[in-house]
Amino acid sequence: MIKLLSEVHFMSISFCCSYFKVSRSGYYAWLNRPESARDKSRKVLLFKIKTNHGVSREAYGSPRVHAVLAKEGHKCSENTVAKIMRQNKLSAMLKRRFKVVTTNSNHNLPIAERHYKITNTVIEQPQQVWVGDITYISTKEGWLYLATCMDVFSRKIVGWSLQNHMRVDLIADAFKMAWGRKSTVPQALIYHSDRGSQYASYEFRDRLQTHGITPSMSRKGNCYDNAMMESFFHTLKTELVYRTTFETQEQAQSEIFEYIEVWYNRQRLHSALGYLSPIEYEQQHLAS
Repeated sequence: MIKLLSEVHFMSISFCCSYFKVSRSGYYAWLNRPESARDKSRKVLLFKIKTNHGVSREAYGSPRVHAVLAKEGHKCSENTVAKIMRQNKLSAMLKRRFKVVTTNSNHNLPIAERHYKITNTVIEQPQQVWVGDITYISTKEGWLYLATCMDVFSRKIVGWSLQNHMRVDLIADAFKMAWGRKSTVPQALIYHSDRGSQYASYEFRDRLQTHGITPSMSRKGNCYDNAMMESFFHTLKTELVYRTTFETQEQAQSEIFEYIEVWYNRQRLHSALGYLSPIEYEQQHLAS
């Protein structure tokens, strides 16, 4: 306090020592005392916390920051991490309230049965259930549309496509990427989506049938049947889209590529996966 008052508020050392009833010699002895091992350790920990919080795009709260530190071999409690983050005003980015947007399924195309039920379908391995959806990305050059395909087992985005239209090609390209990345030929793969006209189109249904994939669709007006995909879009927009002004469509393409391929799939920790990234979770499964 004396040091702060003298340096920031330009109060004399003599006055401050007299006010706090300490001797000047005692104050200078404290001031020149070598930094303790505990203080050094706390500074190192603070640096690592700030670094990992920044790398996460300020999305990580104390549980995920603690998980990263544990991976790095740093021994400390989650409570300690939470306390340091509070003291330094570091917190997880507040997500906007989740807005439910149902799909316009006002068409006469055939609707697939709901084979994937999020509450009671047991997912035991990769390439068992893929889920797909489309969202909107605003740029100064106009709207872009992002179609993604997620493997439910690991929450990994296995395929995606970003284009300036919403034709069937959009979701077909995302599926093509996912199919090209598969490690083996799936035995009984389900592809779940909403009832949008792109997914219900004869062209896309024929594509699934050609590859031996069972189509599945959500109930009418029930976005929670595809909650994992909705959750990913919510996270993407909170951590990237709402914080970025995309000057060009090329910039959006580049930054969304980096977000999905570099950050989300490889580094972002998921509490539902035991604080592993999607790729780490898959690798752990394959190694077991």
